[in-house]
Amino acid sequence: MNDNPPKAPPPAPDDRDSAPSGRPPTVADVLALPVLAAGQPQVVAGLAQLDRPVRWVHITELTDPASFLKGGELVLTTGMPLPEDAAGVRRYVDELTEVGAAALVIELVRRYHRPPDALVQACRARGLPLVTLARDVNFLEVTQVVHALILGSQADAMRRSQRIHEAFTALTLRGAGPQDVVRAAAEMSGRTVVLENLAHQALLCEPSGSTVEEALTGWEQRSRAAEPGDHTEVGGPEGWLTAPVSYQGERWGRLAMLRPPGEGGGFGPEHITVLERTAMALTVARLIHSTPWEQTAHRSALRELAEQRHHSPEDARARCAALGLPTEDSRFLAILVDLGPGAEGSELEARLHQDLRSSGIPALVGELSPGRLGILPALRPAQPWRPVAERLGRTALGLAPGAIVSAGSEVTDLADTARSFREAARVLEATPPGQPLPPDRSFHELVDVDLRRLLYALREDTRVQDYTERRLGRLIDHDTRHGTDLLTTLGHYLDAAGNKTTAARRGGLSRETMYQRLRTVERVLGTDLESGEGRTELHVALTALRVLRSR
Repeated sequence: MNDNPPKAPPPAPDDRDSAPSGRPPTVADVLALPVLAAGQPQVVAGLAQLDRPVRWVHITELTDPASFLKGGELVLTTGMPLPEDAAGVRRYVDELTEVGAAALVIELVRRYHRPPDALVQACRARGLPLVTLARDVNFLEVTQVVHALILGSQADAMRRSQRIHEAFTALTLRGAGPQDVVRAAAEMSGRTVVLENLAHQALLCEPSGSTVEEALTGWEQRSRAAEPGDHTEVGGPEGWLTAPVSYQGERWGRLAMLRPPGEGGGFGPEHITVLERTAMALTVARLIHSTPWEQTAHRSALRELAEQRHHSPEDARARCAALGLPTEDSRFLAILVDLGPGAEGSELEARLHQDLRSSGIPALVGELSPGRLGILPALRPAQPWRPVAERLGRTALGLAPGAIVSAGSEVTDLADTARSFREAARVLEATPPGQPLPPDRSFHELVDVDLRRLLYALREDTRVQDYTERRLGRLIDHDTRHGTDLLTTLGHYLDAAGNKTTAARRGGLSRETMYQRLRTVERVLGTDLESGEGRTELHVALTALRVLRSR
């Protein structure tokens, strides 16, 4: 017998409020009720099993009570019918255990004043909680209170189940996407929920009580250790609750609900309901949203990287690794393909996926914004990036000849890919439609951005527009009033780097006429064209004006 048996938890303030809402009360919950706490309960065996649910209370003075039980009962007895011999006691405990009794409560008032050693040993051997009561307790009152608690929890569970069904029905009716559905599952269950495909790639992860890094680190290996089943079930080394997800009669993925870190508790009926309704809602969502969800997952991961919307670099690495992108000992390169406003890029997106897969280059590919695709290949340490960018550029231009392809700089850390994406975006901003590609290259990069392209990128900036007007506005007004073309003459002169002879030849003018016109330009603008700084300022302004007029 336990020399210092632990006592039951302290009494709850109200008989009906001991069990958390929505689940059956446990043995520990029942022992905390004032009606039982008055009997000074002590747990002498099965302390680790007090989380067993109590589904009913059964008072018995029979030697074979198991024949009247169905499992989950809290068995109350005065001890009067217990067999005298140890073998009979063991048989009594064996029968209770086999039928699934939640616990045995024995009153130490009439027949016994200490629990028989044979009973304690038998309960310990079978893991059956054995609770003694040192004082007389009204068993009928215990039955009434506990049954009311059980019925109340059942009614509450039904209400909560109804709310779950209503919530997922509402999501389905408004055409919610997979991200919304999985997020709702995590919020309703209070558990992390992950949607994976058949290749064990985590397409969606909504953490609850943990981080993405904790949820997804080593995902594929952990997922493969949890064998997929045909039904909702708990399994695998980590005790995940999983449910298959089907589409048009075929399984294409699986949902996994994870245990919170450090928590040993299981999953209740409510968790099962949430996961099964999530699977159903995802099946409907797949019918509504035609974009393959692998593409959706790639798009989401790319946008988080490009816009630095991830919670931490560790979360980003875990999410990308769970999608099959190597994040260790790899180098990364951001490539953008701009198809133009309103262009449809699904076909190109799928083709780039296929091209990368056939070449054995792991990468994320997805639409970052309407008409703009992002590509993030993961390269081996010794693998040159230019051939990869060239191949992707040719593929893109082959399907969309009018597209603009740009590349950022290579980075060695996934957390730095935002910089590579920004660089590639700057190149796109500085590349007007129809801009010729450099020789033997299918993409643009930062080194290609000259003054004209820089000013093209800044063409919407009012400071550039104001600078251009202040430097050249008076000359333009003079041409308008007098019907002259001094702006063109100035352009020939500046393009010839101040060589008047070359400028005259380009303008089809005599040298004397050229000199005369340039003096007029100096007078109108109030500047010295022999000044190198002055010519530079005018050349920048004229280049900006050409860009603005070419829109």
